[in-house]
Parts: sequence; structure tokens; C-alpha cells
Amino acid sequence: MSALFRLTSRAVALQRSAALNQAAALRLCRSIKTSPKKDETVAAPATVTTEDFANPNPKNWISYGFDYKSEAEDRKATKSTFFFAVTLCLVWGTFYWSYLPDTKLRDWAQREGFLELRRREEAGVDLISPNYVDPDKIVLPSDEDLGQTEIII
Repeated sequence: MSALFRLTSRAVALQRSAALNQAAALRLCRSIKTSPKKDETVAAPATVTTEDFANPNPKNWISYGFDYKSEAEDRKATKSTFFFAVTLCLVWGTFYWSYLPDTKLRDWAQREGFLELRRREEAGVDLISPNYVDPDKIVLPSDEDLGQTEIII
């Protein structure tokens, strides 16, 4: 019964929120103005002078941030900066980093382990000695201390 009550209350709440959203959308709509009296402005073209023809800079040039006065200097600085950043730092830096020597000696330890395994196999010795740790140094609990504890091996 309570589930039915919750379901109907949620349905009513959804209907109310949908109605409120429709009302808000209607309030936010703009009406179309048909009056010719307001907002009628005409942009008259500016007169073109000889100085405008003498200036070779395009009107819509946006600087990359290296030079704000000369487009050629800005482009040259941009290209050289990206050349040094990408080619020299990323490409050659990655190449240098990948061929650095093994400072933590991981490769050496693995090679040494394989050599030791091969030596033990050829000698016919166990790969790992059962007495790697001296049995006299290991302290095990007695049977009385263990009691009925299950030991899983």
C-alpha cells in the first residue's frame, strides 16, 4: 500500500514539475517586434584611405602571443617554439630517456636469477634449497598451543 502511495505521489510531482517548466518556457519566449521605429541603425562603410592600402597587415590578424606588432615575427616565434618543444624536447627527450641505463639493476637481477637456475639444474641440485632458512632458527608452536586449530597446507 505504501509503495502505491509513493508511486502516485511521484507521478503527481512529475506532472507539477512538467507544468511549471512549460509555464517558465512560455515566459522566456521573446516576442517578435514588427515596429520600424526602434533599433533601426545603418552601418555606413568607412572611407578607404591610401594608408589602408599601404598597411600590409590583414585586418583580422590574431597574435599567438609572441609578438603583438608584427605578424611575421609572431609566426616565426611560434614555429620555432613549437619546433624546439616538440622535436627537441619530446622526440629526442623520449629517445634519450628510453635508452638510459638500468639504474635500479632490474635487468641484472633477472639475468643473475636465470643463470643461477641454469647452474642448479645442470648440477642436479634443488632449485630452491629446503634448508634456505636454518631450521633451528624457526620457532613453531607446540601441539598443545595449537589445540584443535585446523592447519591447511
